[in-house]
Amino acid sequence: MRLSVIIVNWNTSSFLAECLESLAACPPSTEHEIIVVDNASDDFDAEVFASRFPQVRFIRNDTNLGYAAGNNQGIRQSRGEYILLLNPDTRVTEGALDSLVTFMDTHSDAAACGAKLVRPNGSVELSVRSFPYPLAIACEFVGLSKLWPTCRIVGRYRMRWFSYEQEAEVDQPMGSCLILRRRATEDVGLLDEAFPIFFNEVDWLYRAKMKGWKVYFTPRAVIIHHGGAATSQADRRKMIRESHESLLRFYDKHFRNKLPPPLYQLIALLVRLGVLLRR
Repeated sequence: MRLSVIIVNWNTSSFLAECLESLAACPPSTEHEIIVVDNASDDFDAEVFASRFPQVRFIRNDTNLGYAAGNNQGIRQSRGEYILLLNPDTRVTEGALDSLVTFMDTHSDAAACGAKLVRPNGSVELSVRSFPYPLAIACEFVGLSKLWPTCRIVGRYRMRWFSYEQEAEVDQPMGSCLILRRRATEDVGLLDEAFPIFFNEVDWLYRAKMKGWKVYFTPRAVIIHHGGAATSQADRRKMIRESHESLLRFYDKHFRNKLPPPLYQLIALLVRLGVLLRR
């Protein structure tokens, strides 16, 4: 088995159907499997989906375990040399999956590679960022990155200068379509379920980099991405709070012991102020 496609679904079953249709229309040329993990969706009819997509393996959870746990379920039950984490609100295009597999075949140092994400209206999604280092995040929260968005210092986090027309080594491509090398998952471990919704792929990519692996972006694989189909259904304030809390968990895990306590407390204060300002 060369490729395992894993999709975690939560109340986005209409998007999921479109995604699975696109996979059937534009399959990879190599041996592959598709695993859908449904996190107790209200709109998911297991019998209908099984009948409509008999080539897909469905795993139905009784409760919403979260994005990270759902992907880990799929990874544990998958067999592919490569693992593609794919959001249900995406559609693959012709040759996209073959391009990702070929890229990984020719880059043995790659733990992961992200695809070029395009909105349904044809615009390119800004899907590549740097890791959320303290200085970069501080520039975000005090507004400097909005004043000088293309400055390589204050605008480092969102990287608005990045070219989406060329392959490059990057920190964190968006996890909406992210191919992983199984050998890297065995070395780095699975997604950390302490990050149930946000920052789980960021944490995994950071750990991979710390282990000496590389992460890439390729424009050769084009994926249509609606964006926010699942998170938009939840309370907006709750999602903002969870995003910021996840950022703090990321700092607790990776930077707390590396930063002077006053600097860490300042960063934490800025993050919490960000929650209040965006309510």
